[in-house]
Amino acid sequence: MVTRRLQISGRVQGVGFRYAMRHEAAQRGVRGWVRNRSDGSVEALFAGEADAVEGLAAWAHQGPPGAKVTEVRALPAGEDAVPDSFELRPTL
Repeated sequence: MVTRRLQISGRVQGVGFRYAMRHEAAQRGVRGWVRNRSDGSVEALFAGEADAVEGLAAWAHQGPPGAKVTEVRALPAGEDAVPDSFELRPTL
């Protein structure tokens, strides 16, 4: 089991990024959450098998059509519990 936390910047809000990430996570069997941040970025915490997690992290560098990712920062995963599914969380 591998856990990653990312902050994704660029044109990532208003383009369906969170919904597309939830879909991509479900396809890979990855659990976690994703949310918009008030600074215009998207933050995600996710966990699963190493290949699946790395695949979702790689996808985050491009995102869905309409997104223009300019930066993906790895953040400390911290002690946050990872949910049993992949959730959309409220803006922070």
